[in-house]
Amino acid sequence: MWRHPCQDFRVSGVQYFSHHKGEVNCCSFSPDCQNLLTCSDDGRIYLWHMASGKLLAKAHGHTGPVKCCVFSKDGQFFASASHDRSVVIWRASTIQRVHILTGHSRSVETVSFSVDGKWFASGGWDHKAILWDTQTGLKLREFQGHTAAVQSSVFSTNSILATGSWDGSVKLWSLCDTEEVVTLNGHQGNVACLCFSTTGMLASGSWDGTVRVWSSKRRQCVFVLGGVERVWVRCVTFSRDGLLLASTAEGDRVKIWDMANGKCIKCLQGHKDSAYGCVFSPSGALLTTGSEQLDLREEEVKDDK
Repeated sequence: MWRHPCQDFRVSGVQYFSHHKGEVNCCSFSPDCQNLLTCSDDGRIYLWHMASGKLLAKAHGHTGPVKCCVFSKDGQFFASASHDRSVVIWRASTIQRVHILTGHSRSVETVSFSVDGKWFASGGWDHKAILWDTQTGLKLREFQGHTAAVQSSVFSTNSILATGSWDGSVKLWSLCDTEEVVTLNGHQGNVACLCFSTTGMLASGSWDGTVRVWSSKRRQCVFVLGGVERVWVRCVTFSRDGLLLASTAEGDRVKIWDMANGKCIKCLQGHKDSAYGCVFSPSGALLTTGSEQLDLREEEVKDDK
């Protein structure tokens, strides 16, 4: 009998990373899946070796909690966003600061790279998002239209930037047309996280306890996931093939969703407190989640066929 490839998953091989002294806000795999980047309210950014769990390097440069960190698609750079109102671009090979950018007037909550790595975007409590040039550090464009803090951002291609805000909306900004912007409404709370799939779907997670999956082409909501309990959805991430979506939320909730039908196929347990960041490895075999408990869990996701 044929089985959908998303069915019958089990979790094994849990590994803990626990050097942070504050809440782990975000984690990001390097493109080759050899290293893992994490950031925390302790103001520190750590680089880990995935296979051994060894702490490779500490990046020092922020004077406040680090809210977001992310690798560029080619792995040459990583970026960090902080409550100290700055964005820092780092050279991954040397852990040296390339640019220190101070275009925001309040805490910076999100940073993301374009697909080709030429641009990156930041957003924060000043209600705006900024598009930057990665090589020069020059500000290219400001996006204004949200009426509250911009907490999440993600590029689909080099032509669209999505931002999520405390005003409850998701906005799609055209990078080719300075006038075009599409607003996606439906959430009843702030939009804390966003992720595009390779198939063109956009997932948004909110304080209203739901994850909404949108068709970016039709500008319509396809699935509303969860919502039975009003818990803060903190992070969403697609597997590389777009068949799975993982979400983390308050109260030890890590869920795997089947994107063929919007059904929850697995609830992962192990954190003793709220789960924060989550990310699939490029192969889709590993899922890493960070928690308020000041640790990270690396979990192997296997198909039991």
